[in-house]
Amino acid sequence: MRQAPHTSESVPQESSRRDVLKWSGKLAAASALTGVSIPMVHGASDDTIRLALIGCGGRGCGAAVNAFDSPNGPVKLIAMADFFEDRLTRAHKNLSEPYGAKMDVPPERRFAGFNAWRQAIDALRPGDVAMLAGYAGFRPQQLEYAVEKGIHVFMEKSFATDPPAVRRVIAAGAAAEKKNLKIAAGLQCRHSRNRQELIQRMRDGQLGDVQLIRAYRMQACGALGRRPATVKDLHWQIRNFTHFMWVSGALFAEMNIHQIDEICWIKDAWPVSAHGISGRTADSTDCGQNLDSFTIEWTFPDGTKAYDVVRWLPKCHTEFATYIHGTKCAAQFSGSNHDGIVHIYKDQRCANDNIAWRAPKEPITPWQAEWDVLLDAIRRDRPHNEAKRAALSNLADIMGRAAAHSGQIVTWDQAMASDFRFCPNIDHLTDDSDPPVKADDQGRYPVPIPGQWTEI
Repeated sequence: MRQAPHTSESVPQESSRRDVLKWSGKLAAASALTGVSIPMVHGASDDTIRLALIGCGGRGCGAAVNAFDSPNGPVKLIAMADFFEDRLTRAHKNLSEPYGAKMDVPPERRFAGFNAWRQAIDALRPGDVAMLAGYAGFRPQQLEYAVEKGIHVFMEKSFATDPPAVRRVIAAGAAAEKKNLKIAAGLQCRHSRNRQELIQRMRDGQLGDVQLIRAYRMQACGALGRRPATVKDLHWQIRNFTHFMWVSGALFAEMNIHQIDEICWIKDAWPVSAHGISGRTADSTDCGQNLDSFTIEWTFPDGTKAYDVVRWLPKCHTEFATYIHGTKCAAQFSGSNHDGIVHIYKDQRCANDNIAWRAPKEPITPWQAEWDVLLDAIRRDRPHNEAKRAALSNLADIMGRAAAHSGQIVTWDQAMASDFRFCPNIDHLTDDSDPPVKADDQGRYPVPIPGQWTEI
């Protein structure tokens, strides 16, 4: 998940990189302003890039901080939107205290409710940036609308909950390409300098042919309790988004898209099939839709296998890393909380006393790097559109989830062609709509049962 908001003073290890980028960013901006044939790439009358934050939780506030901290500014937040007034108010306060000079969000440009996202985008001008940091279920419609309005987009992961939504993201990305709009997708590990270095070393043959990839995300994650009678069911499901498939794709899809994107990046390919198992502890009292344990196996066109091993239970072995095994040696591709911990080992033994090459600590976080790249692309009018690649990684994610939930092998072609939707009327939900799923008399929502469940 995105790191908690921080000020630049709290991460002194980023200073040297920030100074270099600040200088180069100012030089780039000056060059762009003095060029003889420069298209309008942002909407402000000066060189300030205007932002609208849609989704005011931790991810949204973290993205805003990264935009504020980028050397490729200046930027200014001019609108905010969220389903819920309390989250909007809290985010505005938390961002205003350290970043007041970069905030211009008066009450009339703070929007709450089901139509808030549209109002925030309408407050922008062509060339501004919409920050789509809310829920994956609503992401395709918001992306389509921003592109229609001629607005650049940063969209947090994940991007779609089901295959038809994936296809909508791909189509919106193609439309953005025709309009020369920039789209950044919140798979920040792609912007990790250390991972990029290992990818290059791997492509140069230092690992040999890749034969196996192992990813692990094993950490305690809380269960969902019973909904209080005083809380509206639709609100409960949206607020607790990782527990409901129609809102976010549920916890596996929402969290493990990073590991799955890493796997596809390493292979430079998309899987042809997925096979998996999943389950829940026998004494589970979780009222949400999540299972608590997964193992997914993807097969790639050349026959290579990749695994993602997941467990959300407390008091168990924890691990958060991705490993590559080539015919020559193995490597570690990432570490805890997406840290750029990158090694090449002497052979297949993945241990600290067996490291042949170790990448240095990254000077800036991947979250910061992805924003630096986006803002630089806008200022210099460079091509930058991550929509299709992000959507296809999301499809690989959906394949794995569907295989584990259904107990079937799911192919890429099946997933891409599927018309299954968790919430067919999601574009038309209002505050008065019935919730897409209902709890039983024990307060529990529907849970996948392999052999009976369908989502492809």
